[in-house]
Amino acid sequence: MVKVESLRKKEKPELQKLLREKREKLQRLRFDLASGNLKNIRAIRQIKKDIARILTILRNY
Repeated sequence: MVKVESLRKKEKPELQKLLREKREKLQRLRFDLASGNLKNIRAIRQIKKDIARILTILRNY
């Protein structure tokens, strides 16, 4: 889980890089879920929340 305070301290390029990484991880988790290899389904929900937090902070720039 990404803390909002730590996100607010980062610059815009850092946030954009983090957003790309989170989206790639979400894609990998979805593939694992489809193939039946995912043990922790809650990880998908957490990544989606992290993405939403990052997008919210980016909108404020």
